[in-house]
Amino acid sequence: MEMTKVTGKFDVKLNPESAYATGVGGVNLGRMTLDKSFYGELEARSQGEMLSAMTAVKGSAGYVAIEQVVGKLCGRQGSFVLQHFGIMTDGQNRLHLEVVPHSGAGELTGLYGTMAISIENGQHFYEFSFCLEQEAEA
Repeated sequence: MEMTKVTGKFDVKLNPESAYATGVGGVNLGRMTLDKSFYGELEARSQGEMLSAMTAVKGSAGYVAIEQVVGKLCGRQGSFVLQHFGIMTDGQNRLHLEVVPHSGAGELTGLYGTMAISIENGQHFYEFSFCLEQEAEA
């Protein structure tokens, strides 16, 4: 199937939470909750959690996150889960967001894809490339 690509803006609110683990050797381990609102062809809200590790070297860190997105994608109502994997090395970012397999529900059952995030002048933007495989009826 051919991938569909949609773009838009989103707002994000990060709230620090108490972390289970503490870092050693100059590493700061953190935990945050995520609350997002997406605008455009993805009109949705999401909630999730992020774990991060900031190193003693400025500009080098890592994070993972899981968020469940609930709303409309190109007019289809449903939900899905995004998994994040981010690494920053000396200020250079590598970020991968992917739909968790079989996490799509409602009219988004069978959804898979990847999302890119960018920040320009403090505003967050997404580019979501996805495909929707409607599961065959039994």
